[in-house]
Amino acid sequence: MIRFFAAPIAAIALLSAMAGGARAEEFDSRDIMGGGPNFFRGGSSPIPRTTVMYNGNYAPGTIVVNTTERRLYLVLQNGQALRYGIGVGRDGFRWGGVHKITAKKEWPDWTPPSQMLARRPDLPRHMKGGIDNPLGARAMYLGSTLYRIHGSNEPETIGQAVSSGCFRMTNDDVSDLYGRVGVGTTVVVLNN
Repeated sequence: MIRFFAAPIAAIALLSAMAGGARAEEFDSRDIMGGGPNFFRGGSSPIPRTTVMYNGNYAPGTIVVNTTERRLYLVLQNGQALRYGIGVGRDGFRWGGVHKITAKKEWPDWTPPSQMLARRPDLPRHMKGGIDNPLGARAMYLGSTLYRIHGSNEPETIGQAVSSGCFRMTNDDVSDLYGRVGVGTTVVVLNN
């Protein structure tokens, strides 16, 4: 008798799961807890975060971006720094200078600048923050520039020159850096 009911119950369960599949894709409970299926997608950066010896003349707490190395350094005490892998601007979009972090945002919205829309008219005019947003989990805005240090849901781009001038980090790394620095932090961008 139990076998007689087992097959229909299994079939109903399978059909219910298939019918509910679309709803499961739309809602992920991790979304409401600040995560999401892509938050740490791809594991960690292809260039692991590490503490290194650093011989620079920068005060502890300074961020130094070396576009040639495709690395970002957070200067620490005692001649050390935290080194992160980053994605940088592609040819024609690299830049240098000294700025301050003027704003920090978690899961920031993205509005492509007019210059980017002129090159890519297919882009959305505005995108709410979230797991599919190109700015990723965190963004730190650099002075009056259009540029940011921000997360990315494409960890394979770390170590590459693919952006329009922003500095990309994995969501894991940008979240780590975000927690270590504040508004007013000096950011030195070296473009040798």
